[in-house]
Amino acid sequence: MPYALFCNDAQISKTYPSEADVWKLAQRSGLVVDVSTDDARPGPRRVLDNDYEIKSCRAAQGEDPAENKAEADRQSRIELQFNS
Repeated sequence: MPYALFCNDAQISKTYPSEADVWKLAQRSGLVVDVSTDDARPGPRRVLDNDYEIKSCRAAQGEDPAENKAEADRQSRIELQFNS
């Protein structure tokens, strides 16, 4: 099942093959924050800012989550080249 980024139950990203892929997208978009630890977990933990959440969902008709991931990876490499 693919995953996507949601805000207030509205899907705001393309679908991606795994939850980890959406976490990467959220991180690059500045939507991930580190919060302090609690007694049950050592070290900081990642959470999504504000009302964002990652949920499993169906891909839209004609949408290919694997192609969306490949496109995001290409875009990330291009951004790295420009920032170097």
